[in-house]
Amino acid sequence: MADEAPFQFLHNEMIQYIYKSSENGETENGRNITKLENMGFRVGQGLIERVKLTALLFRLTKDTVRFKDELDIMKFICKDFWTCVFKKQIDNLRTNHQGIYVLQDNKFRLLSQLSAGKQYLEQAPKYLSFTCGLVRGALSNLGVKSIVTAEVSIMPACKFQVMIQKM
Repeated sequence: MADEAPFQFLHNEMIQYIYKSSENGETENGRNITKLENMGFRVGQGLIERVKLTALLFRLTKDTVRFKDELDIMKFICKDFWTCVFKKQIDNLRTNHQGIYVLQDNKFRLLSQLSAGKQYLEQAPKYLSFTCGLVRGALSNLGVKSIVTAEVSIMPACKFQVMIQKM
């Protein structure tokens, strides 16, 4: 896992750069989170493009790349996509079968460097916004429009809620 440390370092540096380059304030904090989420969105789209190109290079049929339904897409995100990015699968996937999915990671790597104290919970959103965008971008490139939010109650565990937007 030689590439894990550089990814975490880059992620932390992105956060520091965006927060240091803006003014302090509640409005700026919201803008910074949006910037990080948008960066993640673009990276998520790019990663899915890479997966699609890899499938074409190995001359897989179109059916191999397609999914039966949105649950299949979410399983792909939880297993293959998450493993590609974080070197592990999502620990738990839940759904209400009405377009809402909850992805739980019990040891989220981008939070593992933060202390587990409650005082650090308020810092968690800026460490999760890039990943929310990453998931939203990946889903977008797979033809699924969504809203992705994250929550943390006990560090470093977190839950990502994906709400599918029907077109």
